[in-house]
Amino acid sequence: MNMTQLEYARRGVITEKMQIAAAAEGLPPEFIRDGIAAGNIVICHNNKHANGTPLAVGAGLRTKVNANIGSSSDDTDMEKELEKARIAVKYGADAIMDLSTGGPVDEIRKAIIAETSACIGSVPLYQAALDAVRNKNKAIVDMTVDDIFAGIIKHAEDGVDFITVHCGVTRGTVERMKNEGRIMDVVSRGGAFTIEWMSYNNKENPLFEHFDKLLEITKEYDMTLSLGDGFRPGCLADATDRAQIHELILLGELTQRAQEAGVQVMIEGPGHVPLNQIQTNIQLQKRICHGAPFYVLGPLVTDIAPGYDHITCAIGGAIAAAAGADFLCYVTPAEHLCLPNVQDVRDGVIATRIAAHAADIAKGVKGAMAKDIAMAKCRKKLDWEGQFELAMDPDKAREYRANSPVADHGACTMCGEFCAYKLMDDAMKR
Repeated sequence: MNMTQLEYARRGVITEKMQIAAAAEGLPPEFIRDGIAAGNIVICHNNKHANGTPLAVGAGLRTKVNANIGSSSDDTDMEKELEKARIAVKYGADAIMDLSTGGPVDEIRKAIIAETSACIGSVPLYQAALDAVRNKNKAIVDMTVDDIFAGIIKHAEDGVDFITVHCGVTRGTVERMKNEGRIMDVVSRGGAFTIEWMSYNNKENPLFEHFDKLLEITKEYDMTLSLGDGFRPGCLADATDRAQIHELILLGELTQRAQEAGVQVMIEGPGHVPLNQIQTNIQLQKRICHGAPFYVLGPLVTDIAPGYDHITCAIGGAIAAAAGADFLCYVTPAEHLCLPNVQDVRDGVIATRIAAHAADIAKGVKGAMAKDIAMAKCRKKLDWEGQFELAMDPDKAREYRANSPVADHGACTMCGEFCAYKLMDDAMKR
């Protein structure tokens, strides 16, 4: 009988996927198994993803980084998206989410999956909406329940490892948002699609109403459910309000139902959050959702840095991960402005990797501090090649060094012959 990783773990079985994940983390496979059984670790890997590498996300593990790519109706170049996927993986992304909403979306998704062994995520509701508009001459609000689930099955069959589903976007949550009031209302595309559909049809969210059907599908493929935050705050002023917390409470209840059915679950979180609210958000999620892995977009800690939002994301991401977030979704410099290009993807991945690594040091993740100690030793010896090899972006480090006129003293041009390392070497030899 085919079982999910959660079901195997609960029976005390260590699977091949658990062994692969444990080796990648440098931890005993029993640690992975026990974390999965407890619901605070997931292994993202669809049984159909033949070339994919299982990715473990959760408590006690290295903080993972996701890169969002995908076409839009204004930019449908598939080769550009494939190059973004290559660059994201080259510079250290653990996962890629294909969020394509324009052009040949099926071909783009399949090509991205074939392009890399990285973990792949998606939002199947985008697919359902596009198929309804293109293939059936329907408006988004005319999608049927079957249309929505057909999109999920299509992504499952293609080998997507985790899917974002906005199951907590309910009519009750919409009323709470309206009653309290927000500046930005809903900034999640999936959340907005769902609210528009519910409003027009005067019905409940199908993914909430038919959650058991969703569990049946995901269980068959052992996909991980990423319970999406349709009411994530789109600006600092909307953070941690009634709508966001009500949705989180619903996601906590759905997490229990999913885990009882043997389906692995992680929770998505905000968004735009002031620095002083980030730790509280992490603690609320972990408590309400019983320790399920937490996947955050940013969070961005200010709303006034367009063009530099990879930095605002990294600041918030470091604090969030240090407080217990397990998975960071990058933000690129193009956020809020345009579809990111290849350089934006590279910059976003590196910035978020810095945040994740800084948090791993704070959390005491095995092996995290060792890299920084190794870098310090290379710097002390002016071992430039060693520094480049340890750098998160070796190419950029080499470029800076190569473009600076270096004298025979071997130091960098910041201090030149007055390099503190060299002066201290001389002083300690006396």
